[in-house]
Amino acid sequence: MRVILFTGKGGVGKTTTAAATAVRAARAGVKTLVMSTDPAHSLGDTLGVPLGAGGGGVPVDLEPGLSALQISPPHLLGESWRVVQDYLLAVLDTVGVDAVVAEELTRLPGAEEVAALLELRAQVESGPWDLVVVDCAPTAETLRLLALPEALAWHLERLLPAQRGLIRTLRPAAAAAAGVPLPDQAVLEAVTGWHRQMRQVHRILTGDQTSVRLVLTPERVVIAESRRTWTSLSLYGFVVDAVVVNRVFPDAAEGGREPDAWRASWNAAQQDGLVEVRESFAGLPLVVTPYLSTEPIGADALADLAQAQDGGTEVLAPVVHRGLAVERTDEGFLLVLPLPLAHASDLGLQRRDDELVVTVGEHRRVLTLPSALQRCVVEGASVRDGLLRVRFVPDEEVWPRG
Repeated sequence: MRVILFTGKGGVGKTTTAAATAVRAARAGVKTLVMSTDPAHSLGDTLGVPLGAGGGGVPVDLEPGLSALQISPPHLLGESWRVVQDYLLAVLDTVGVDAVVAEELTRLPGAEEVAALLELRAQVESGPWDLVVVDCAPTAETLRLLALPEALAWHLERLLPAQRGLIRTLRPAAAAAAGVPLPDQAVLEAVTGWHRQMRQVHRILTGDQTSVRLVLTPERVVIAESRRTWTSLSLYGFVVDAVVVNRVFPDAAEGGREPDAWRASWNAAQQDGLVEVRESFAGLPLVVTPYLSTEPIGADALADLAQAQDGGTEVLAPVVHRGLAVERTDEGFLLVLPLPLAHASDLGLQRRDDELVVTVGEHRRVLTLPSALQRCVVEGASVRDGLLRVRFVPDEEVWPRG
């Protein structure tokens, strides 16, 4: 089983690229599901079939070996959120919040993201697929989606012990006196279930079966965003295994004709962009997709697009995972986290009890330190050759030397 997620700046053609990859794999004998987490719901338009957004989580068979799926958040969230929402409504009612306002306040934030993650987990764990291709939302939404399982699990781990302790220590009479209803067992079971599912999703997303492919066009603004995206994806522990450069114009001088100034200018700009892409993403396989004369809609046209691509990697190729690592040194320990293209000026580090908070730009990851590092203090950090290195030395108050 392989999972490949496609993302990129809005409008670069990631849906078309994801669909073309799925069609090519299916026609090569790989049983493939292509699914979309993009709220724009353009996957069906690209494939030329009506998928809809309310299909109850059932994939649509398109041709032998190829199925497609559009996410349906209400179907996937079901009763588990309703149980928690009812409890929150009761709490807000006790403090006099208007019912209509309370209903709005208790809507699940990020419902489509949670639904997409749950559906991805279900298809990976129980679906008959060799390959799951995911057409993700534009980069900002995708980063939020991929960071959600670890962040939500982190919060739930801290919420559950507190809630269980509250129920054990706060008797119903005391709760009534306080005027705030306690969560019942159904609420705790729902939250516990989310915690378990988010941990399962995170294992899938960061495992050896899953990779991300960046889709971009050879334009300076798009390349700049893609560089930041690679750094942010690495911060959260995700592997980028290829870059797809989309909509590359044919050479203006092809056919022996004198190129017009407009096409010659675009050719020159795109060639400069391709040079920048190769330099920025050195070491990653590069796929160059030509700008065809017609819009590729439908499986046959998508297969033609995939055939026209230059370069790339096999869809079932194993993922080379370089995630967080801890190394022993003469002085203590070294925590190493891949952060390609990161600069020291973009980074922030904060030690918080047994956690290390790493910030890159506007993105933040909370790392729970291994037990050995919890008994150490941070001595320093550096960024070099695409790696963040944080040096730890034993805290003599809790781990005496010798």
